[in-house]
Amino acid sequence: MQDVSHVVVDRQCIISVPENITKPVQHVLDMIIRDHKKVFGYQPELRTKTVKEATITIQYANNKNECPDRPEAFGFRFTDNNGKWSLTINGYDDLGIIYGLLYYSQQFLGVDPFWFWADLEVKQKTEVHIPAIPFDSVEQKVKYRGWFVNDEVCLIGWKEEYPPTKEIWYPVFEALLRCGGNMVIPGTDLPRYGIHADLASEMGLWLTHHHAEPLGAEMFLRAFAGKKPSYKEHPDLFEALWEEAIQKQKNEKIVWVLSFRGQGDAPFWLYDPEFDTPEKRGALISNVVHKQYEMVCDAVDRPVCCIALYGEIAELYKEGHIQVPDDIIKVWADNGYGKMVSRRQGNENYRIPALPTADDTGEHGMYYHITFHDLQASNHFTMFPSPLELIKEEVEKSFDAGVSSYLLLNSGNIRPHLYPLDLVSKLWSHGTIDVEEHLQDFISRLYSGHDKELITLYKSFFTKTIKYGQNADDKAGEEFYHHPAKKIIGHWLQGKKELPLQKLFWATGDISFTEQVKWFKEKCEDGLIGWEDLLKECENISSQLSKIDQLRFFDQFILQVELHVSGCKGFISLCNAYLSFTKKNHPLAFVQASQSIWYYREGQKALKQAEHGKWKNFYRADWLTNIESTIYSLEALRKFLRMQGDSPDFFIWYKEYLMPETEKHIYLENTHRNPLSDDELAKRLAEKFL
Repeated sequence: MQDVSHVVVDRQCIISVPENITKPVQHVLDMIIRDHKKVFGYQPELRTKTVKEATITIQYANNKNECPDRPEAFGFRFTDNNGKWSLTINGYDDLGIIYGLLYYSQQFLGVDPFWFWADLEVKQKTEVHIPAIPFDSVEQKVKYRGWFVNDEVCLIGWKEEYPPTKEIWYPVFEALLRCGGNMVIPGTDLPRYGIHADLASEMGLWLTHHHAEPLGAEMFLRAFAGKKPSYKEHPDLFEALWEEAIQKQKNEKIVWVLSFRGQGDAPFWLYDPEFDTPEKRGALISNVVHKQYEMVCDAVDRPVCCIALYGEIAELYKEGHIQVPDDIIKVWADNGYGKMVSRRQGNENYRIPALPTADDTGEHGMYYHITFHDLQASNHFTMFPSPLELIKEEVEKSFDAGVSSYLLLNSGNIRPHLYPLDLVSKLWSHGTIDVEEHLQDFISRLYSGHDKELITLYKSFFTKTIKYGQNADDKAGEEFYHHPAKKIIGHWLQGKKELPLQKLFWATGDISFTEQVKWFKEKCEDGLIGWEDLLKECENISSQLSKIDQLRFFDQFILQVELHVSGCKGFISLCNAYLSFTKKNHPLAFVQASQSIWYYREGQKALKQAEHGKWKNFYRADWLTNIESTIYSLEALRKFLRMQGDSPDFFIWYKEYLMPETEKHIYLENTHRNPLSDDELAKRLAEKFL
């Protein structure tokens, strides 16, 4: 059999591009120019006229023979010019050209979708060969697919400028496009003068909205401070905000979110208590959604609209209290832990199925979390806590139920979540995935060796997470070690230890406060065994990796294991401090509270270690897990404990436990009154007690 002919791409590459390039195409050309320079050491020569000597020609398709006849499609076609082959990338539209060029970049130049976020170096080459075999892109499983860059505090705090600049947002949107995404919510409640929305649109992405900000409109209380946020009382003011948002965005690619929640992402009836029945609440939401839909249709020809069936709105819809126009995409949400059921609200966890029934007509979509923030047990800095088979099962089940028009994925700060982000990108493209094969591919992309051992470690991560409830998705992220701990400290210091802490009933049930503390202690003790074993295995394999792989392995994996280990240890020591306190052993409780601080500081040190090079200050805006506030609470506790037996001069414990026996009865107070710091006293007492 004769060998297939090839297009040869090298440093002398000429790329023919369309005249009057649109902004989205210019952005992707900028990426390709940069990729070429990394691979070949030279930029390609761009020409705006079709020339025979062009190695690659980029053009909009003229007919269905050049690429599939559908939006976002692209096709590769080849021409033999007297023995020298050239490639034509035909795009149906801007996104077709974008995806075609990024496919070329990944498949032939070797640029990974997460090259920026995983610090993946591009291998230099003298030339690459592209087989001259026609190729057509496959249709994506999900029509509108992308990221909600939510809880993105690291991106906000990374650099000094606020709101984040192009330097921050460009790598986010580039990675999303390279993952085949076409839609984004660029951040949470950022100032409207920021670049985020305009840049996303410039790069060819559809924009959509937070369910708490329907139509992307200004929050009522921000626009009309002091007025009651009641649609019944101020319909004209609400509608003015909606109209302003529609007019501003009507010429952009928008997936319009229709909804009506209260201010601050809460039920609207918290501000309007007269809506005290499901019927009244559903009727108002239905009326508002119909009004919003009418306003959008007046301004936009054939708009794409959806309604977020999130929280209480999903429950009202399932009960039949909300009526939605047929051509609005109904977007269902998981519970924050990957299960397509209603989310836990405080201690209430009804787990109402969040998928359409067979007779629910129209288009459906989903809002899905691989990272979450709920002040309970969620994952923010660490990966999705359940085995990723759960994601596969839930997303594929949703597709089977007709939920495939829209997939909005909560992506958080991007960098800690590359593995699940990559997995979901394969699901929204192909509709199914082999989790085992995907992990093998992912590991081979990130690391240059020891794939088998690394795959085993990655799999182990999801088996080590603490299971705090009876459901398969009741698995703890790193926030489990912080928000309950802070609640326990506050309850204790407020003198309420005789009462159970109701805010923890979601985990412990209705038991005494002391039993609640013991419950968390036992969960963390059980979990710590596995986490410490995994950390030892990580350290062993890390020593065998190349230097650059060691760094990446720490940033992408060991850091997260460290956060679980230090979190478990810190919480255990806090619980021990409380139990010692109940026995009136205040010096020991003081030491154990201090140990808790030291363990939590280990988590901060791990975050700091991952802030090398371009990542300097990436984790300084730790405002959600907020290890610093955990330590702050513990420092208050430690001072409280020292007050129990070492005050008023803070010398008593030193004299009782640390001063040499020969000195205790003869020292002069005026020469021994320099009390030790909390840390120093705790360290020396720890040596004595432990």
